[in-house]
Amino acid sequence: MTLMDEERDEGTSGEHDGGTSGRHDGGTSGGPGEEPGGVPSRLPLLLDAVLGVGTDLELRATLQHIVDSATELIGARYGALGVVDPERHRLTELFTSGMTEEERRRCGRLPDGRAGLTGALVRDPRPLRLDDLTADPRSCGVPEDHPEMRTFLGVPIRVHTEIFGNLYLTEKRAGRFTEEDLALLRVLASQAGIAIGNARLYETARQRERWIEGAAAVTTALLTGASAENALTTVAERARVLAGASAGVVLQPTPEGGMEIVAASTPDDPGDLVGTAIAPGSPVLVQLLGGEPVFVEDSATDPRMTTHVRSRFGPSMMLPLRSGGKLIGTLALPRRRGGPPYSAVDRLLASQFASQAALALVLADARHDRERLAVYEDRDRIARDLHDLVVQRLFATEMMLESTRRRSAEPSEENALLGRAVDELDSTIQEVRTAIFALQQPPADAPTTFRGRVLRETGGAAALLGFQPSVHFSGAVDALVDEETGGRLLGVLRGALASAHRRPGIGAITVGVTAGDGGVRLRIEDDGTPPTVVTWPEEP
Repeated sequence: MTLMDEERDEGTSGEHDGGTSGRHDGGTSGGPGEEPGGVPSRLPLLLDAVLGVGTDLELRATLQHIVDSATELIGARYGALGVVDPERHRLTELFTSGMTEEERRRCGRLPDGRAGLTGALVRDPRPLRLDDLTADPRSCGVPEDHPEMRTFLGVPIRVHTEIFGNLYLTEKRAGRFTEEDLALLRVLASQAGIAIGNARLYETARQRERWIEGAAAVTTALLTGASAENALTTVAERARVLAGASAGVVLQPTPEGGMEIVAASTPDDPGDLVGTAIAPGSPVLVQLLGGEPVFVEDSATDPRMTTHVRSRFGPSMMLPLRSGGKLIGTLALPRRRGGPPYSAVDRLLASQFASQAALALVLADARHDRERLAVYEDRDRIARDLHDLVVQRLFATEMMLESTRRRSAEPSEENALLGRAVDELDSTIQEVRTAIFALQQPPADAPTTFRGRVLRETGGAAALLGFQPSVHFSGAVDALVDEETGGRLLGVLRGALASAHRRPGIGAITVGVTAGDGGVRLRIEDDGTPPTVVTWPEEP
C-alpha cells in the first residue's frame, strides 16, 4: 500500500464512512485536482510550493516564503524555520508562520536550539514526527504563553552537504501528521535547500560587492588629503556601516604596552569611546599586538574584554590593521548586546577590508610625508634666499648709510635721519633673521631650542591679540640660556603678553631677547597710551 493509499484510507474513515454511497454521478473518479475516490491531491500544492520557493533571490524573503509554503502545503497551524549556526550548533534566527505579533510578543525570546525538540533536531538532524510532543522527554523550555501544540513534524534543510536549518510544523488542522506529510515536507525541504543555496550565493556576491566598494571609497578618501585623525575615523565609519555594527573603533598601541581607542564612529556621540584603553596585561592584547584577529561572541561576558564600555556590546570582531609587516592598529566592530553573531562570510570580508584599509593608511601616510618634505624643502629654500640675498643686501645698505653718517663730522638733521634709518635697517635684519629661524623649524614639531620656544609663545599669543608680536634676538641666545633661566624668562613673557591682551588699544608689541657677557635680558614693549615696558631682570 502506498503513502497516498494510506492517507485515502485514513481520510475515508470516521466521518466520511459511507460518504461515497451518496454519490449519484456513477463515476469513480473525482473532479480536477482530485485523486480517484474523491480525495484531493496535494501534488499541485507541492508543485506550486517548489516553484514558489525559488522565485526570490533575497535570502530572508526566501526563508519566510519557505516556511509559509510548508505550513500551507501540509495543513499545519504553526510553522517555523530555524537557521543553524554550524560553529555554535544553535539557532541564530527563527522565521515563523501562523503566529500573530501579539502571540510572538507574549512568547518572549524565541528558542535558540540549545534544548527541547528544536535542540534535538540541531544535534541530530533527522526527520522527526510526533503525535504528542508534550509526551516526548526531549520537550522542554516551552514559554507559559506559548500557543498549545501537540502534533509535531520536523525535517532538516541541507544546502549541498551542510545543514542550513530545520523546518518545524505543529498542530495539523485535520488529524495528525502522516508519513505522507513527512514525505512531502522532505521534498519541499530538498528544493528549499537549492533555493537557499542560490539566495546565499546572491547575498554573498552583493555583500562582497558592498565591501569592495567600501574599501575603494576609503582608499579614495584617504588619498585625497585627509588628516591622520580623519583617516582613521573614515575607516571606522565605513566599516561600521558595512558590518552592521553599533560602533566602529580604531585602537593603536600605547607606549605603556596597551592599546587605546583613537578614533570611533557610532550613530550617537562617540566621545565616551575615544580615549578608552586596554590596560597592559589584558589577555586579548597578546593576539591584538601580535596582529591576530579576535572574534568575541559576547563582549559583555567574555573575560578577555576588560574595558568599561564592554557592557553595552555583544558580538564583536577585532581585526588587525597591518601592512608590510607593520601593525598600524586594530579595527574593532562590536554589535549591540543581543545582536546577531558574525558569520564566517562577515569575518572574511571584514578581514579583507581591514587589510585594504591598512594599505590605504600606509599610502596616505607616505603621501603626507612627501607633502611635508616638499613644504620643508620650500621653507629651507626661502630661508636660504632670505639669508643669502635679502639679509646681505640689507646689511650692505646699513653699512653704507652708517659710513655716510660718520663722514659727516657735524651733527645735523640729515645725520639724525641717517641714524634712524640705520636703526630701522638693523631692526629689519633682526626681524628677517627671526623669520629665517622660524622657517627652519618643522611646523608640526615641538621646539627644542630656546628661540623656538619664544617664537611658539608669541605665535600662540597672536591668535588672542589679533596681530603677531615682533621678536628680536641678539647674541648667542640658544647657547647662553640654560633651562632654569629659560623657564623663568618664558614665564615673564607669558604674563606680559596676557596683560597686554587685557588692555584695550594695543596694536603692536615688540619682544627683544639679548644674550651676552652680562647675562640674558628680556624687554617687552607695547604701543599703548602710555606704552608699557616690561624688563627681566627688572631694571633698578
